[in-house]
Amino acid sequence: MRTFTVDEYHWLIANGFFADDERCELLDGLIVNKMSRDPIHDACLAAGRRVLDSRLPQGWHIRVQSAVTTTRSEPEPDLTIVRGAEFDYLSRHPGAADVELLVKVANTSLSSDREWKGPLYAEAGFSTYWIINLIDMRVEVYSDPTGPDPAPAYRRRQDFLMGDSIPLTIGGPPVQPIAVADLLPPATATPPALRP
Repeated sequence: MRTFTVDEYHWLIANGFFADDERCELLDGLIVNKMSRDPIHDACLAAGRRVLDSRLPQGWHIRVQSAVTTTRSEPEPDLTIVRGAEFDYLSRHPGAADVELLVKVANTSLSSDREWKGPLYAEAGFSTYWIINLIDMRVEVYSDPTGPDPAPAYRRRQDFLMGDSIPLTIGGPPVQPIAVADLLPPATATPPALRP
């Protein structure tokens, strides 16, 4: 199977290789179709953006379903807290040194977000990765990445449940913790197929 470099992937995008409605990302050199989003995913994405945006100190902003760049990949997390202003990234996507937090809302993509994207982010040195887990109704917080390693991973995982609050640091000082209940739908609103 042919793999692509980040530069080759950029060339394909610049030369119109992908259809306008084709949604894909580069993961470990493979061009992968992105999962379709359902209403619960989009509702939780909007809630997460609103809550995180209210915590941002000056000099940081949120990108929504936009690419970050590693040496072999260009994934598109649902939410990314990035240093600087939006127009600082006109000629490149942010990398690990620019990013404080990556967030993925996961229902149909949960195993891929844990087993493929987690190690990919850890290898690149992204400091903190959250999975808003709609299957088990929790937020998984991954930190302390190994960086380049034969088996890259996050050394620390903490699960936060309804009733918990997640500590968050942006650019050094901690900001107001985020209630898990602000990121997950109420149990009565969760479609039966996603109820634990």
